[in-house]
Amino acid sequence: MNDADDDLNVPIRSEPGEVGLVEPRDFVTTEPFVFDNGQSIPGFTLRYETYGRLNAAHDNAILICHALSGDHHCAGIHSLNDRKSGWWNNLIGPNKAVDTNKFFVLCCNVIGGCQGSSGPSSIDPRTGKAYGITFPAVTIRDMVRTQKLWLDSLGVQSLYAVIGGSMGGMQVLQWAIEYPSFVKRALAMATTAREGAQAIAFNEVGRQAILQDPEWNHGDYPKSGGPRVGLAIARMMAHITYLSDASMDRKFGRKAVRPKSPSSAPDPQVSGLKPPVSDSMEGIDPVAPAATFDVRFEVESYLRYQGQSFINRFDANSYLYITRALDQFDLAATHGTLEQAFAEVQAATLVVGFTSDWLFPPDQNRAIALALLRAGKRVSYAELATDLGHDSFLLESPQLYELVRGFLN
Repeated sequence: MNDADDDLNVPIRSEPGEVGLVEPRDFVTTEPFVFDNGQSIPGFTLRYETYGRLNAAHDNAILICHALSGDHHCAGIHSLNDRKSGWWNNLIGPNKAVDTNKFFVLCCNVIGGCQGSSGPSSIDPRTGKAYGITFPAVTIRDMVRTQKLWLDSLGVQSLYAVIGGSMGGMQVLQWAIEYPSFVKRALAMATTAREGAQAIAFNEVGRQAILQDPEWNHGDYPKSGGPRVGLAIARMMAHITYLSDASMDRKFGRKAVRPKSPSSAPDPQVSGLKPPVSDSMEGIDPVAPAATFDVRFEVESYLRYQGQSFINRFDANSYLYITRALDQFDLAATHGTLEQAFAEVQAATLVVGFTSDWLFPPDQNRAIALALLRAGKRVSYAELATDLGHDSFLLESPQLYELVRGFLN
């Protein structure tokens, strides 16, 4: 495989500095895959995208690892009619921090996901029905091992870097541990070597919202149905943990929405209402019976919109599986100590924490860097002062761009 290969995406740029139009592709294997829990499936699919070109030496590849609600579409657009950019489009592209003029950038939807990769909503070829909760339990290590099989199929002989935030950062660490000679650089952001009790608790509340929804039906539901209300509530709650008090107050404060007419009954389902613009509670009758439990504040409307948009693209069973994978990730418990977990790591590593991240706070990121130092590894730690919360790694940040660019170059 070389520069002229047509099997890999070579996106058409529609604007300067953008990777432009991209097309998802599927890696399909019919070889059985055995998960960490000993269960197996007869082959699997990973959906992926690539940007830039693999060079003749096959050593300029950068793997991007996505977070819980992410997927393979991290840069570019899918069509001129669907111009929604990939979730890390601000970081990836020609002359951007992850420069597709220099690097061959890849991203896939993880095993257990629902955006084209094999997961609970996929058809089990042995039964002709969706796996549902018969799909094997997934770990972060399972995600990484399936990604390695995919990269091998593309002829990638080493990774110039692996980059990811949150759950993506967990995958970065697992990559450096699992394939030490394959990974040259590891960049983990807003992540942890193991979740604390609070993060596990939030995930459990989200799972219970799904499991207690009668439409979940023990994981057996049609693609067009299922526990939509439970999944939306899980997303609403999780989304709060991605933000910060300061960022929410700046964006919403106590701004109010206009009340519905008195004849309108409150909608018992999750609303798709987008946040309207209003500056105060003026004009709202605080005792209007029909509006008592309807949306009153913009922040409520925003969360309902987040829940509604999420259920249109994500599978509830995948949410259960992936949040459990997050909870189970514990490098110290798996290897004895965190230092022992990093004993074989060869990659130069950069860990980035964010001061306002209360989901995976700076001390959890710092602990990773300190353990790598104690293990005698090449590691740097950077802590960026932001008030944007856990999602800081996804948002516009010239400081972060310079860190990434400097680390890669």
